[in-house]
Amino acid sequence: MEHIKRILSYTRRALDDYGMIRPGDKIAVGVSAGKDSLTLLCAMAELRRFYPVPFELVAITIDMGFEEGMDFAPIQKLCDELNVPYHITKTEIAKIIFDIRKEKSPCSLCAKMRRGALHRAAKDLGCNVVALGHHFDDAVETFMLNLFFEGRLGCFSPVTYLSRMDITLIRPMIYMPEKEVRYFANKVDLPVIKSPCPADGNTQREEMKQLLATLDREHNGLRYRIFGAMQRGEIDGFKTFPGMQGIKAYEEEDATEET
Repeated sequence: MEHIKRILSYTRRALDDYGMIRPGDKIAVGVSAGKDSLTLLCAMAELRRFYPVPFELVAITIDMGFEEGMDFAPIQKLCDELNVPYHITKTEIAKIIFDIRKEKSPCSLCAKMRRGALHRAAKDLGCNVVALGHHFDDAVETFMLNLFFEGRLGCFSPVTYLSRMDITLIRPMIYMPEKEVRYFANKVDLPVIKSPCPADGNTQREEMKQLLATLDREHNGLRYRIFGAMQRGEIDGFKTFPGMQGIKAYEEEDATEET
């Protein structure tokens, strides 16, 4: 894919900086069929060809079980083109949350159930690593959501070991701004499938995304400074150390592009 070089640059820097992959890892990419997870899938499939640490790759989709259904055939086609085994795990998560429990604020429980299903599916396939498609903006938004609504400093970690499941979670796109993900997805025409979830796009995260966009227009580079503070404060595994490539390079790249 001709537009993948920049995506690979962001991904490889994160993998290198945080030592996310060990020789012989079998990595399951969690594929929701959104632009983020599909971009991660493409990046990891390409990196598999030349990354100095050898690893195996599979893709897993958790079918939520919405009545409307979702056609994952385009995802299967993409996986075939990338030579990545694709597995769909069917669940009744949607029925449990919306029909049985009738959750008014379903996102937290839904995320927990999806994570559990993904981890179990990965273990069943012999995977010891799960790769998730959280990007740079997700990290900043999560940090700010925790600050605003829970009064604490926290975020998901770049690398997390789950001792009970004996699985390591990695987030190779933590340096990649969402605009880069969107650009790549549009340029290569990724087969993005819109979620039928009734709560999609109507969340506190979406509100925070809009707030940060407004603040960033008024205070250029704000999100980079927040991310830098997370690294310097070593929030939940984010860190800086000698020789670390980090996010600084992207501040400089964006500044160059804007001049």
